[in-house]
Amino acid sequence: MKKILVACGTGVVTSTIAVNRIKDGLKQRGLEREAEITQCKIAEIASKAELFDFVVTTTQAPAGIKVPVLNGLPLLTRVGEAKLHDQIAELVKG
Repeated sequence: MKKILVACGTGVVTSTIAVNRIKDGLKQRGLEREAEITQCKIAEIASKAELFDFVVTTTQAPAGIKVPVLNGLPLLTRVGEAKLHDQIAELVKG
């Protein structure tokens, strides 16, 4: 099972939207049981990221994160969302 960390500015509103949309995307691809998703504040990424397989952020991530970091903005704007879901699915399968 892959562990995904989802971060936004405060770890509440936009990360909740992102988590729900990631879950929907995984379900559509038959991968809903293949990932565990955790939310956090962007300020917590540096200390938490290495405990996860990859990170999805709705804001700019700090430099130096040693796991893959995906731009989660398409989960909010819906522009490019399908491509992002494909990238997430590949990382979950990987």
